[in-house]
Order: sequence, then C-alpha cells, then structure tokens
Amino acid sequence: MRLTRRDLLLGAAALGLSACGRRKPQARDLELWTLQLAPKFNPYFADVLGAWTRLHPDAPVRWTDLPWGSVERKLLAAVFARTAPDVVNLNPPFAANLASKGGLADLTPLLPADAAGRYLPAVWEACSDPDAGQIAVPWYLTVRLSLVNRALLDQAGIAAPPTRWDQVPAFARRIRQRTGRYGLFLTTVPDDSAELLETLVQMGVTLLDSKRRAAFDSPAGRRAFRFWSDLYKEGLLPREVVSQGQRRAIELFQSGDLALAATGAEFLRSIQTNAPRVAAVTEPHPPVTGVDGTANVALMTLAVPRQSQRAQDAVDLALFLTNADQQARFAAEARVLPSSLDALALVRAELEQEVPASALERQIRQARLLSASTLDRARVLVPALPGIKRLQKIIYTQMQRAMLAQVSPDQALTDAASEWNSYARSRWPEAGPNS
Repeated sequence: MRLTRRDLLLGAAALGLSACGRRKPQARDLELWTLQLAPKFNPYFADVLGAWTRLHPDAPVRWTDLPWGSVERKLLAAVFARTAPDVVNLNPPFAANLASKGGLADLTPLLPADAAGRYLPAVWEACSDPDAGQIAVPWYLTVRLSLVNRALLDQAGIAAPPTRWDQVPAFARRIRQRTGRYGLFLTTVPDDSAELLETLVQMGVTLLDSKRRAAFDSPAGRRAFRFWSDLYKEGLLPREVVSQGQRRAIELFQSGDLALAATGAEFLRSIQTNAPRVAAVTEPHPPVTGVDGTANVALMTLAVPRQSQRAQDAVDLALFLTNADQQARFAAEARVLPSSLDALALVRAELEQEVPASALERQIRQARLLSASTLDRARVLVPALPGIKRLQKIIYTQMQRAMLAQVSPDQALTDAASEWNSYARSRWPEAGPNS
C-alpha cells in the first residue's frame, strides 16, 4: 500500500508509532482502516492510539483513513492481494456481504463473555450474521431526525411537521401550493442512501422471507410503491430524486428550497456554517416513522478480516476503540451517538447538564438530546444480509421506472420481485440460507 506524506507524518509525529528501533524486527503494526474521519479527527486518533500503544507496546497501530466511496474497492483488492487490514470500519451491509464471501472472522471465540452486554442490544444484534456469526463490534451511530425550516412551515400555515408517513402527502402538497418549495426529498439513486428501503419497512413491508426470497410483492409493498410514485408524479418531490443522492437534500435545505431534511444532528454544524440564515429558522423534530413509531439507526462497526494474523490483538483493539470512555469522547467530538450503553449514559448526562453558550450551541444540544431519546425506539431497519445492496439496486431502479411512468407501480414491484428471486435462486438454491 503506497503511503502519502500525510500518512508518514501522522504515523511518526502524531501517533508516535515510528520508534522502530526499539521494536523487535519481526514486529508488524496492526493495520486499522477507517472511513472519512481524517483530517478532522487526527488529534483524536493520535491520542487514543497513543494510549493503546502505551498499554500494548507489542501491538502498535498504523492508521489509514479512506474516502467513503473507495473503501469497498480497496478492501476487496486488499483481500484478493492478501494485504487486508487487521481492523476495518464498515457499515453492516458491506460487512455482511464480505462475511458471506468468507472475508471476515467470526469474533465469537475471541470476545469476552460479557461483550454483548456492553452495547445497545439492537445494534449488537445488527453485527451478527446467521451464517458467519458475530462479524463486527458496534462503534458509533446516528439517528435520523427531521430538520425543519420553520419559516416555510409558517408560510404554509403548518403548525408541526409530519411524524407518520401517512401525513406526508398532505404536508408536501401544502408546502408546494403555499410556498412553491418542496416538502421533502428521498433519493432513488441505487448506490446512495438506504432510506427508501427503510421507509418501506416502516410502512409494513417485509423485504425478504426466511429463504431470502422476495416478500415485498405484497399489499403493503404495492401501497408503498404507489405512495412514492404518486408523490413524484404529482410534482411533490424534487425532479432530481431519480438522479441525485441524499447530499442533494442537504443542498436544497441549505438553499431554503426544502421544508424538511431527514438527516442526523451531526449535519446541523455544516448547515450553521454554510447557510446561517436557514440555520436560524431550523428546528429539530422527531423523525417520520410508520404507525408503530420505530425509527431507524445508522450504524458503523469495526470488523476483523479473516486474513489477519493477529486476530486477538485486532479484536482487543476494536474493543478498546469502542469502550465507554473512548466512545463518549468520540461521540462528543463527532456529534454522533455511541453504541456503548455506559457511553450513552455519559453522553445523556453531559447533554442534560450542558449550558450552551450560544443559540447555535443550544440548537445542537436540542438535536443531540432528541437523537439520544429517539434511540429508545430505534433499530437497524434494513437487515444486513448478503446481497442487500443488490436488493436496493433492484428496488430503486424499479421505483424510478414507476416514478417516471414507464410502468405502473404494481408492475414495477412485480418486476423487482422477479429480478431479485432470479438472483436469490442462483445464490441460495432451494432451501435458503441454512442449506
């Protein structure tokens, strides 16, 4: 792997891990890969990995941070070349896909007996695979909120934003008619956000059955496909939901053209910086959900590739990075939430005692408190199963066809089920996942 000058400086100066003269010649650094955290969190990792090295002088760490869009390609190439890292930061869908190819270690025999009890049960469960075992350790997470432009709601005569999906059409129609703006944005770009799949689950759609065959071609699935395609055809969604990703939602919100952005509290800081006038009229509200009120949590994990020659050290490093103290500190710096139960208690206590020094800090505190309270009714809505990204691509592509009136919503759903089942039969013949 080619190191940049930044990697060398960070490894030698910031992390203090270059004292090779004192190491045994055969010692090899543990390789840690993370996603989109440098350079903002360089000081954090310098401190935390420095503390790790003082505790484990025989297991120094080389940290590499990768752009979000390149991790899958680079990790698969590294696995093929047998140069995979020892610990890698993944989201659950990619972890499940890699585990299905035999690329990740089952951490079960390497974990302490009380490991599961240290984390939120819903996110610990999301790190397990029915075939591959415990494939990751939970790290940090975010909860989607509704960030609302109060000025647009006032202009439209709306007292409060929707809290259920069945309230969305009237909300979007009123915003469009009274302000000329849009109520919300939901991308159907296949390789972008999984939010559309999550809304289907909230609307009562079962995505797959026990044999991993399509279960979404159902009355609930047909209602959901009609719901989104009707909103689009009525002009109540921005035209670009079929061509641009979730980043476009933030752009529209920051320009004052979107009344509700479904995003995490961590984005408030960038809105305050990039669009102070919009930030001044922005309010955090609970997320839109289905009738049972279940919200979605987005999770980041730490996994150990099967190729690691130091699997126990790698697991110990993952547990160190996700312990209560480290998670509480990272959550405060990154404006995210921890998966550790003890860290979450610390974060909640600190937020409740915090006295913000400005209106902007009060806004962020309010959003983070709301996120923390939303965790009580949140879970990972889309199962992290092998092939889930393929399922997303199929459903999103067919939803685009329905939105663009190329086929009826019912036909689009039937075609999506047929395409998925063809794929599933070839990947999991006959008896299903446990065959």
